[in-house]
Amino acid sequence: MTINIKKCTLEDLSRLKEISYETFNETFKDQNSPENMEAYLEKAFNAQQLEKELSQPSSQFYFVEFEGETAGYLKVNIDEAQTEEMGDEALEIERIYIRSPFQKQGLGKYLFHKALELAMELNKKKIWLGVWEKNEKAIAFYNKIGFVQTGAHSFYMGAEEQTDFIMSKTLK
Repeated sequence: MTINIKKCTLEDLSRLKEISYETFNETFKDQNSPENMEAYLEKAFNAQQLEKELSQPSSQFYFVEFEGETAGYLKVNIDEAQTEEMGDEALEIERIYIRSPFQKQGLGKYLFHKALELAMELNKKKIWLGVWEKNEKAIAFYNKIGFVQTGAHSFYMGAEEQTDFIMSKTLK
């Protein structure tokens, strides 16, 4: 079993766009209207938006490759790139997505450990993320690896306001 984690660059833009769209759609299409999904996917994962995010010095993207295929990705933010004001001692995991054929292989855990490694290298004291209140599978995963709910914020899926739980883990 060969697993590699590779930092994304602007040259990876088209692959990042494709996998972002695919994984988000797989994860949430059954619980949201087609109109709201389409509106969100077009806004969040268009080439210009992803290029802007890839060019942000306080954000980093990583692909996880399984047996030579891109299986998923991670996006982390620090400082002003965080989606909530959490201060300079925090690192945000904004996205961890694994394509459905590669789920149940422990790849999400590999990406989480990459985020943890980055947080330690940057001397962060806390790692946090937002997760949709209805995404029970993800919430269970984050609870299992030591995250606790510390708040909530609004997330817009197209025109629909939804609630994301903010989950945090204090680092030693």
